[in-house]
Amino acid sequence: MSPTIYLISAGLVFVLSGLLAMAGLGAAFLFVPLFYYLGVPLAEATPTALLLNVVSLLLATINYWQGKLINWRVGLPVLIAAVLFSPIGARLTASVNRSVLLGLFAAFLVFAGAVMLFYKTKKRTQPLNRSAETLVGASIGTVAGFIGGLLGVGGGNFILPVLNWLGLDAKVAAGTTALVVVFSSFSGFLGHATMSRLDPFFVGIMAVMAAGGSIAGSQLMKKKVSSSQLKQIIGILLWVIAIKMIFDLLK
Repeated sequence: MSPTIYLISAGLVFVLSGLLAMAGLGAAFLFVPLFYYLGVPLAEATPTALLLNVVSLLLATINYWQGKLINWRVGLPVLIAAVLFSPIGARLTASVNRSVLLGLFAAFLVFAGAVMLFYKTKKRTQPLNRSAETLVGASIGTVAGFIGGLLGVGGGNFILPVLNWLGLDAKVAAGTTALVVVFSSFSGFLGHATMSRLDPFFVGIMAVMAAGGSIAGSQLMKKKVSSSQLKQIIGILLWVIAIKMIFDLLK
């Protein structure tokens, strides 16, 4: 890869990691199309993006854990199912037509953007019982893990709304989602990495930038940007990327 790709990728990874860290989500669903359009092969872009998810969200998860903002009873069924099914989705990526895969990714971005722009969290008046929580958690973990592995994303945009629907406080839902996405992203990364060759230098630089962006974004969120403003910015950005992908597929 050329030095230009390295420079542009590093700058965008830093910025996007910071933005998504403020929202409590990983940025793999942005990194995959970003790297692809910069000339990184899709087979390399996907595991790299998943690894960056792990790096950036691991820092956020540690903070959430220290702040007691992780619901382990709800999160563990989601985590276990997501970790089990993420490698299965990753294994199927190579057998899916590139245009179909990019079309699915564009649809995911449209969905994620709609969640950011229009979804408003509502606490349930009566929380589900433990058995129902486990069943729902395992189900969403299965879906999010499989789709996350297939598309090279952590699946947080599928998990977070369901955790809110289950009655979790918004901050606890974000913390629990971050925990799940760290492990599902790492599981998906292992599935993809065994099928492609990665550039260690490129991955190392992007990991450092993702960590730096995550730390900077967390600090900025505390002082400058409101959650509603951030969600609108990210939602519009996701739709712009989706429109670009759809336009390219239709040409």
